[in-house]
Amino acid sequence: MTGEAVRTEGLEPRTEIERLRARVVMLETQLAEVEAWANKAVAEAQAKTYWLDRWHLDLNELMRRRSADRIRACTHGLRALYRNLRHFPRWFTS
Repeated sequence: MTGEAVRTEGLEPRTEIERLRARVVMLETQLAEVEAWANKAVAEAQAKTYWLDRWHLDLNELMRRRSADRIRACTHGLRALYRNLRHFPRWFTS
């Protein structure tokens, strides 16, 4: 919906029908693109949650626990350590 006002006064019926057909084709194409995007997003979400469902894990419940903060902090520290160690050889070659 572009919000454009289209004047149809004085147009021949055939011209109006062709304009409407072109608009329908454009909207159908746009709908197909949106459907493809939505299907892809749903598939990605399902792939991410498959193992959580299979192992009967509830992330909301896990994150409410006190130990979740400690685990998050630990993983952030490990990630920072990994990044620094990955660049370790560059420190001596520069």
